[in-house]
Amino acid sequence: MCLKNKITTTVAIASIFYSTFIIAQDKLLTIQDAVLKGRTTLAPKRLQSLGFIPSHNQFSYVDNNIVFIGDKKNGNTVPLITLQDLNTKLKASSKDTLAAIGGLTWKNLSQFYFSNKKVELMYDIDKKAVLETDRKAEPSNLDAYQKEPFTSAYSYCKDNNLYVVKDGKESQVTTDGSYEIVYTGKNVHQNEFGIDGKNFWSPKGNFLAYYRMDQSPVTDYPIIDWTTRPAKNENIKYPMAGNKSHHVTLGIYDVKTNKTIFVKTEGDKEQYLTNIAWSPDEKHIYIAILSRTQNDMKLNEYDAATGNYVRTLFEEHDDKYTEPLHPMLFLKNNPSQFIWQSRKDGYTHLYLYNINGTLIKQLTKGNWEIKAENGFDEKGERLFFHANDQSPVNQDFYSVNLKSGEVKRLTYSNGFHTCVLDEKGNYFIDNFTNSTTPREYNIINTSTKKAINIFKAENPIKEYKTGSWNLFTIKNNEGTDLHCRLFKPVNFDSTKKYPVLVYLYNGPHSQMVTNTWMAGGELWYQYMAEKGFMVFTLDGRGTSYRGKAFEQATHRQLGTKEMEDQLKGVDYLKSLPYVDASRIGVHGWSFGGFMTTTLMTRSPETFKVGAAGGPVIDWTYYEIMYTERYMDSPQDNKEGYEKNNLLNYVDKLKGKLLMIHGAQDPVVVWQHSVLYQKKAVDKGIQLDYYLYPGHEHNVLGKDRAHLMEKITNYFIDNL
Repeated sequence: MCLKNKITTTVAIASIFYSTFIIAQDKLLTIQDAVLKGRTTLAPKRLQSLGFIPSHNQFSYVDNNIVFIGDKKNGNTVPLITLQDLNTKLKASSKDTLAAIGGLTWKNLSQFYFSNKKVELMYDIDKKAVLETDRKAEPSNLDAYQKEPFTSAYSYCKDNNLYVVKDGKESQVTTDGSYEIVYTGKNVHQNEFGIDGKNFWSPKGNFLAYYRMDQSPVTDYPIIDWTTRPAKNENIKYPMAGNKSHHVTLGIYDVKTNKTIFVKTEGDKEQYLTNIAWSPDEKHIYIAILSRTQNDMKLNEYDAATGNYVRTLFEEHDDKYTEPLHPMLFLKNNPSQFIWQSRKDGYTHLYLYNINGTLIKQLTKGNWEIKAENGFDEKGERLFFHANDQSPVNQDFYSVNLKSGEVKRLTYSNGFHTCVLDEKGNYFIDNFTNSTTPREYNIINTSTKKAINIFKAENPIKEYKTGSWNLFTIKNNEGTDLHCRLFKPVNFDSTKKYPVLVYLYNGPHSQMVTNTWMAGGELWYQYMAEKGFMVFTLDGRGTSYRGKAFEQATHRQLGTKEMEDQLKGVDYLKSLPYVDASRIGVHGWSFGGFMTTTLMTRSPETFKVGAAGGPVIDWTYYEIMYTERYMDSPQDNKEGYEKNNLLNYVDKLKGKLLMIHGAQDPVVVWQHSVLYQKKAVDKGIQLDYYLYPGHEHNVLGKDRAHLMEKITNYFIDNL
């Protein structure tokens, strides 16, 4: 149902100029500040362990190593215990002290659990004492660790085999795990389709469903360990587009009998088993089975005791691709109905079905997208969710009445709201930000919508010289709005002309321009602003949360439509009197590296300098699940693969291009940029190249400052 009183904020946001109004300071960012502190001490402050206390009207959080408890009705908070006091009590009990208070789990209003190395202890507020428990701390070193919330059993994987631990007893579920037979849940279907590498406990904890992945049909791919003498090859399985894929089945382990059955998912062995869901009574399991072509999906029901096929609830077809990302959600207090997310009307919306697969009603509708389901109220009458009805760059929190279909927006401040609902659906914590608001936390009543502020973060960079930034929209060649952001240099002077760095990604499942602090920008942009650069970003066709047509516009031609939209952004930049059109550079990583290389060679007169990190060069060398969704197979789309193969444009390069890759990259394998370098040599084209041994798809940790300094200097020296 359409939302009432909708604000047309696409126009509103386009017309509002966001900028920082900060008292000028002499302090300047260093590259270490901008890169290593941008997400820690120079990021907007967060309250740690913020959440509701189950079965009570209180919430709690940790701030400055002090545990606070608050009343969600009025927001009043009181301190409970400090780190110093807690450590004093730990010492008195001859236990190890803590460096910081970490995550808390509340047992009741007067007791909470906390981790102390390998064990969990309890602090009793009334007794003011630390108590022993029989609970072990959540293990951080176990592969595919998955806890069952009701029985405290857990599963994990070791040496590619699956284990279950319950009541202190460990059971080995599988014995044939190997390099080719994998049970970890990692990389099943390359973690596409919402798969996060974990297993699936049944609602009451009696069964565990898990993936078995047979990788034997997939060819080996070499990853070289350069730290040994001599260097050593460590193969991985990497299913490249158009080649053989792995075979996945679903097992169901009975915790009581220690027996396993496998679900009889007949059909193509290379089909995808996604969106696993249990029935509330644990008698059935549901799988969204997707064809390898990703055009056809069947939501199938199976008997959990035998693994036998029961029925197909419904099917979905899309001429380009269908991408199920969310399992069915059974209604609270009504196991005969469930909610399904689908894009069948062009946008991601909620649909209510009965257990036979009959559509009861479409719950939400409009030219906007559901982003996440977030739980029911106590009676199961309302479902809460995040969506972007107000603007593609915003996010708000809503409820829908399942009976009447009435949709209510529960957050109102213009910006980005990330909310956590309490167990009864009466209150939620709103983590709010917008372009000029670092962070605010509010407790909001879902019925009255009354909001109580409990915390406002200060501007973390108020002591630094910074440039201004703004959000706006431009039109592409089809007249569609494209959302953009622009950072201007420190001490900006409109009578001068400045170089521009276009920072981009523009790939599927991405959104870089958002109405969040600094318009979603990184602190490194401010470092570049100190150096006299403008930094521009545009989310073009192919990116998320704009509906199916906007995303699927790039189908079978990754790179082409995205390039058109990015060049429209450059046209806008050139229209500004303070932009030096002869000094425009471009930088991106992964898909952004692909786009950087695309723009440098397919529009060689536009950009003077580029820095491409971890770039896809030839889509036939990228993995099956992602590539064949957006490009179809190389056998079926030879023209599309050929047109967007960047090896075909190497000799068109005119500007300065720096290409960077991680030597152990298992995502965009190193071969992409190696082939590009070889082609450049063959064609007599000069290319700058840099390798990061020991790093995978991105350069992380302390070495990231080295990476960003190299990129920064490259633009300073050449742009």
